[in-house]
Amino acid sequence: MKKKVFGGLLLAAVLLAGCGGKDTGSTYQESDFSASSEGSIVYMGELEIMHYSTSEESEGNGGSDGFRTVLAQWAEAHPDITLTQNILANAEYKTQIATLAAADDLPDVFFLQGMNTIDWAKQGLIYDLTEDIKSSPYAQDYNEAYFNPFMVGDKIYGYPALTGGTCTVVIYDKAMWKEAGYDRFPSTWEEVEKAAEYFQAQGVIPVAFGNGGKWQANSCFLSTLANRYTGPDWFLSLVAKDGAAFTDPEFVSALTEMQRLFHQTDIFNVDFNAVTNEDAREYYISGDAAAFIGGNWDESYIWAMLKDSDPEKFDHMGFAVLPQPADAKMAPNSQNIGLGYAVAINAKLADDPAKLEAAIDLAEYVTGPAFANYVTANYALGGLTKAAQVDLSAFDQITQDFYNWSYVDTEECEIYDSYITNAVWDVLNTDLQTMLNGDISPEEVAANAQAAYEANYSKE
Repeated sequence: MKKKVFGGLLLAAVLLAGCGGKDTGSTYQESDFSASSEGSIVYMGELEIMHYSTSEESEGNGGSDGFRTVLAQWAEAHPDITLTQNILANAEYKTQIATLAAADDLPDVFFLQGMNTIDWAKQGLIYDLTEDIKSSPYAQDYNEAYFNPFMVGDKIYGYPALTGGTCTVVIYDKAMWKEAGYDRFPSTWEEVEKAAEYFQAQGVIPVAFGNGGKWQANSCFLSTLANRYTGPDWFLSLVAKDGAAFTDPEFVSALTEMQRLFHQTDIFNVDFNAVTNEDAREYYISGDAAAFIGGNWDESYIWAMLKDSDPEKFDHMGFAVLPQPADAKMAPNSQNIGLGYAVAINAKLADDPAKLEAAIDLAEYVTGPAFANYVTANYALGGLTKAAQVDLSAFDQITQDFYNWSYVDTEECEIYDSYITNAVWDVLNTDLQTMLNGDISPEEVAANAQAAYEANYSKE
């Protein structure tokens, strides 16, 4: 077995079933690791794919390793097709793909972020894959819920890709919190504030967080915190443009509590708005922070860094949901989870049916059973397609704990910026950073987000 680095969604079926250890019902065998479409594609020529699974990322992320592995399998099985890969780091990828979309110059195949789906579909930039997905030989084993961010009406514009997982997990050092008087991470912010007094006296950051990229406050905090106030139906109504508004009092209450936590307490590192999540997690790894809030990819990295370098601290890793605010009444055990990217195809390929067939086959393969079986066997992960049952006993205790935390012991909510449009999140994310510094009110943040929503977002 390859060295395991945990980084995402485990068995897709477990998420739906709400319990672990059950057979996913998959009918795929080891033979499915090879490209099943070998020899069936008539296209001979060049095909370009753009993605962010760099070799560096694949060292610390099972999804990226799996994607690169099955992509290489597909290329080897189709020697008459010259597969060109344009690979960029995630942050650079987001910028570059947006630039190419604005110029109507998207690659043949690329990673589509959920927040861009509606705009790019309306502009005719991405190919409608609805019928291809429905007729896929793997359709019966797709986790259909993952298609939601990539749908406009009843049309689907991408195959959800890589491994998904939470964007909001509290990773804490059990030993440090035990010394502070807590057998587990506190379930309320009131308790965290009390614990902060102890940690501050020890010269330790109670909870590390990084919002230097501006998106982290939204993805890794607000979309879970706000769910505690609004419940899930509010956001679904917002996505559907069915009456919910950013200015609704429940959402404003969530913003108010968020500002209080960051601006009026001593819970977080003072430089939270200047450092990234990558920087903040180093505070935890070094022992300068007793806890850290980030995503499953941060858990992957921390796992890898501590596994060999600090086995004792590794063994003390614990996982918790965000504490519950005193005035929140809903979903105290929730955390946001999903697949934020899909493999999409340039709409221009419709003019070249043979090339389009090859692109669809590629997209289907890298999100199908070959990928699912690989990441399940090597990392206890999964994605769009259900895989064979994973034997958790083959993995270390921390991996098993994170599995149970992610898919057995907690309930799911949506990741905000997997939906709607980037034009809205750009406004909200910028304002959140200002709000957390105390320089703008929650009401102003809500009003600005609502104005951007009304001006830029349409379900039509």
